[in-house]
Amino acid sequence: MAEARLATGIWVSAYLTRLGLADIPAYVTRHGDDNAGAVMVKCAMLDGQAGLWAREWDLDSDRRRWVPLKQAPERDIDAEIARHSARDPDLWVIEIESRDGRTLLDQDGAGLRPQRAPRRSLDFSG
Repeated sequence: MAEARLATGIWVSAYLTRLGLADIPAYVTRHGDDNAGAVMVKCAMLDGQAGLWAREWDLDSDRRRWVPLKQAPERDIDAEIARHSARDPDLWVIEIESRDGRTLLDQDGAGLRPQRAPRRSLDFSG
């Protein structure tokens, strides 16, 4: 059975929130169709290198999975994004800045929750 589809704008908003909670700077550099636009994620490693991720169908599981498309100098990744953008006017592009290449794309979103402050006992003894 095919997985349920979530509107792209909602997914992007949730992903940006997850990245923010993990202290990973991220920006929408291209706003695509809110309902059904494809998403590409560029991960700039701040050393001139970058990676590019996109979702593709996994025929074995009938699910879409995030796959790395390319790891290259940042200018080459930008050129690749420009080519995809020229063919797909509905494309979203999110840029992450992460020296270690962390994208959170390999993690289930349910596992990332904000940390709560530790409980303190209140002393009313005066």
